[in-house]
Amino acid sequence: MRYDEQDRESSNVEDVRGRSRGRFRMPGGFNFPGGRGRRIRIPIGGRRGGFSLTTLLIVGALMLFFGINPLDFFRSGPTGGAPDYTQVPRMPGSERTQPRPQADARNRPLGFPSDRPGASGVPARDELATFIKRVLADTEDVWHREFRNLGRRYREPKLVLYTGSWPTACGRGQAAMGPFYCPADQKIYIDLSFYEQLKSRFKAPGDFAQAYVIAHEVGHHIQFLLGIATQVQQMKARLSKTQANRVQVRMELQADCLAGVWAKLNDQLKNRLEPGDIEEGLNAASAIGDDMIQRRTTGRVVPDAFTHGSSEQRVRWFKVGFDSGRMQACDTFSAQRL
Repeated sequence: MRYDEQDRESSNVEDVRGRSRGRFRMPGGFNFPGGRGRRIRIPIGGRRGGFSLTTLLIVGALMLFFGINPLDFFRSGPTGGAPDYTQVPRMPGSERTQPRPQADARNRPLGFPSDRPGASGVPARDELATFIKRVLADTEDVWHREFRNLGRRYREPKLVLYTGSWPTACGRGQAAMGPFYCPADQKIYIDLSFYEQLKSRFKAPGDFAQAYVIAHEVGHHIQFLLGIATQVQQMKARLSKTQANRVQVRMELQADCLAGVWAKLNDQLKNRLEPGDIEEGLNAASAIGDDMIQRRTTGRVVPDAFTHGSSEQRVRWFKVGFDSGRMQACDTFSAQRL
């Protein structure tokens, strides 16, 4: 991709690499880090069990202080009755309505990957962080323009660079989860070690492959802003695991398609693409298809367990977005063939 020192870097990046937030445990009480390595033990429940109001207030305040959403801890499942949607989520401008597709439930964030070697005296990891800031800036410029064309306002997501583990409003982020988007705080979380995996484990090197990762997660943010993500979660709450998985696949393929739309519009706007870039993106999309990952890890393919789509599906929907350059083309929920 074509970037130079004059290109804008997004200010929406929080770099917390090397920092840590205390973890909590719940045996018979919560353990929070205290001063000088000591731990503060907070008892929970009295003689009859349960929580006192004072304990709940203290625990809630401490959890917020350490970046943990207290609601995540006490919420055991969907609350309230979800409206009965008779139409599947649609992109703006898409007029087709068809019966709700069947779906799958394991909402696992995308796991990706690859560090570029430092070309200058700048450490490779810092050079990669700079690259990510420029890519995020490009997503901001493209989607601000597209949302204005829709008569809407685009709210920029934050992107958090962390190491190993970090608290989020969706629960604790772990490096093993891969890059993911949290709608509760509208942030994208990435441990840069996953870029090393994209190159070494998934055999998908290249700077555009890395940009595709960011663009896919920003695609989930767009789904949130348009209300699609909320409808999908409400749908999945009423479905079996296999059915919910199928809906989740459509959600992920739509994010792939939106990544393709961004790539096309960004190149039209800023002439970013170089020969081989799109091939890098397609290679990355193929490498992290559910069938490829299942075959590599278990030796067999189980379509009912797909949550992101097959390699062929991911490549196809990225190309649909790139070839059309239109958000409306990303109507995976009404598509007869994925």
